[in-house]
Amino acid sequence: MKKRLVVLTGAGISAESGLKTFRDSDGLWEGYNIYDVATPDAWERNPTLVQEFYNERRRQILNAKPNLAHIELAKLEEDFDVQIITQNIDDLHERAGSTQITHLHGIITFAQSDKNSSLIYPIKGDEIKIGEFCELGSQLRPHVVWFGEAVPMIETAAAICEEADIFMLVGTSLAVYPAAGLLDFVPKGVPKYIIDPKIPSVNQYANLIKIEKSATAGVKEVTELLKKNG
Repeated sequence: MKKRLVVLTGAGISAESGLKTFRDSDGLWEGYNIYDVATPDAWERNPTLVQEFYNERRRQILNAKPNLAHIELAKLEEDFDVQIITQNIDDLHERAGSTQITHLHGIITFAQSDKNSSLIYPIKGDEIKIGEFCELGSQLRPHVVWFGEAVPMIETAAAICEEADIFMLVGTSLAVYPAAGLLDFVPKGVPKYIIDPKIPSVNQYANLIKIEKSATAGVKEVTELLKKNG
């Protein structure tokens, strides 16, 4: 039986594919205040602006390509039961070939009803239009978790972490909760590889292996270690 490798990825892995994160130093996401485009209140105030913002992000994502870190993680499925938990709303893990992915914050290539969030639809093309409705007659919105909304997949992710034989964290500052709390569910005896150019203070956790490198360089290093040590 293959060992279960649980990988939590954050914005740092997608940044190397050219996707800007909303936690840049200026506090803006592609020039927008996140509270104007990524909250339920923003959607209520100006759905056209929010829709346009996410349509443009979707185009950027569809034009981006998986990088070496995404590809190396997908290849690890040959030797491990790899479970990807991602905070990212892009589909780069899917396009790299990973097959078991839990999206904590939704995925931008899908739409959902703004009346019933369980009604989810793949998007044909690169945009959702104002006037496109779900089967209940309600406007479609991006299938992403906005600030102030619950994270419906967090319990699923926690259960996956509890079953980890090996844990890897790639490209996340551990600043976004509840995702940052997932490390608490990983069993103490499990080796935990932390990959980031600026690793946060996580010294309270046992069996940490810190690799202060970019996502691509760090994942390559850990991949080589795992293939050698199992």
